[in-house]
Amino acid sequence: MYFLTGEYDHQIDAKNRIRIPAKLKGNEDKLYFSKGTNGCIFVFYEAAIREKLEKIEEIKIADADKQKGARAFTKSLRLVELDTQGRLVVPPELKAFAKIKKDIKICGAGSRIEIWSKEVYDEYFNDDDENFDINFSYLDI
Repeated sequence: MYFLTGEYDHQIDAKNRIRIPAKLKGNEDKLYFSKGTNGCIFVFYEAAIREKLEKIEEIKIADADKQKGARAFTKSLRLVELDTQGRLVVPPELKAFAKIKKDIKICGAGSRIEIWSKEVYDEYFNDDDENFDINFSYLDI
């Protein structure tokens, strides 16, 4: 199980390559990228994505709403391998989905990493400090 936390400022290069920050880096050289919620990209290490896919397999075939969600997630899932320099190429369709231009935020989010366009990230969290107590209370922990 991974416990990925923190936020990091980075940039994507002209060939759509990024580096995962050292504090979020696992031992694996293959990661799985998918569309994420709120316009980010989810990044999973193999152990974490296996857990997610096992839960998806438990969805009843007759449950149309959950099946649609499962299909939307799995059809966007891409295996991405590190190159010899330790970089990952962000798939172009996911880069477009996340509205990534150059500046990005890479965040630990428990069992996954999230990649955000800096602009989208800043907009999403623009009132985070003033509403921290309210947002935290939704966690029910």
